[in-house]
Amino acid sequence: MKTLAALIGMTIPAAAFAATNVPAGDDGFFIWIFLGFFALIVVGQLVPAAMLIIGLVKGITAKKKVKAEER
Repeated sequence: MKTLAALIGMTIPAAAFAATNVPAGDDGFFIWIFLGFFALIVVGQLVPAAMLIIGLVKGITAKKKVKAEER
């Protein structure tokens, strides 16, 4: 447990100074690819959700057919 605490204690201060020379607003091409992929996943999840909601509304508002049994 002491070694884990020592490793965490050494890496946390090093990570704080890791990106000090990066200028603000310098987004690379791969950042935009990642954001586009994320947007594609979100839109892909919206399509089944919309279909589910439309089916739910149709099911609630549809008139029920009562099948009368004749004897």
